[in-house]
Amino acid sequence: MTIVDAHIHLTDNEYSGYMEHIFNNLKALRINACSVTVNTETLTKSLELFGDSTRDIVTPFAGIHPEFAQTEDVTRFIEIFNNNLDSIDGIGEIGLDPVYTRINESSYDKQKEVFHSMLVLAERTKKPVSIHSRGSLDHILEMLKTYDIRNGLLHWFAGSKKQLARSTDMGLFVSYGPVLIYSEEKKVLLKNTPKDRFLVETDGPVRYRRCFNNLPSMSSSFLVSVVNCAANVLGMTYHETVDLLERNAESYLNRKL
Repeated sequence: MTIVDAHIHLTDNEYSGYMEHIFNNLKALRINACSVTVNTETLTKSLELFGDSTRDIVTPFAGIHPEFAQTEDVTRFIEIFNNNLDSIDGIGEIGLDPVYTRINESSYDKQKEVFHSMLVLAERTKKPVSIHSRGSLDHILEMLKTYDIRNGLLHWFAGSKKQLARSTDMGLFVSYGPVLIYSEEKKVLLKNTPKDRFLVETDGPVRYRRCFNNLPSMSSSFLVSVVNCAANVLGMTYHETVDLLERNAESYLNRKL
């Protein structure tokens, strides 16, 4: 069985210098990491790092994060994307976030414009999507209604139970990370999530102050603990949970692992 880290930034500079070590650990633990990008620079790095030889351990995504919506050359990004369709398995990290509009309020309009461009790519290519929705979940759900998105993930889900029900009713997946280990709120959300709609993630290299000694997140060292916590919350065995998550990941990615 394979465990999938549904959202991690393996192209982040935090991981530079020991990718072979990461690859070896992913292989040893039978983990597949959905590695997202945030801009053209990390897309280029992803294309250099990941290929046929890493397909069993890395699922490459490509997207423009809302933090970079204002500065990215979207036309150039899409050109690179289109020229490498066979090397890209998903679209992400994309989305909206009002936090990045504090300096320039008009930048939210730019975020929406870039998000639209990314959703058009997803609609055309039928690739799964990994969505950033901090502070913008209702707006994103309204936007998604106007696109034919087959497999969407609301990564690091942080909405209410009402928003959770609305999201899963729309067929979206939601993912939970290391915060699940210490957050009672996240455990309640997981209990209310349809079992066929949830995934796990690390969002590495994010550091968690209340667990894992504030070290950079790694699929190979953090994900097993997240899965074990999910199993305890759901009253399932660890192996039952791994099997369920594998089926969910295959449904989300639309391929066998």
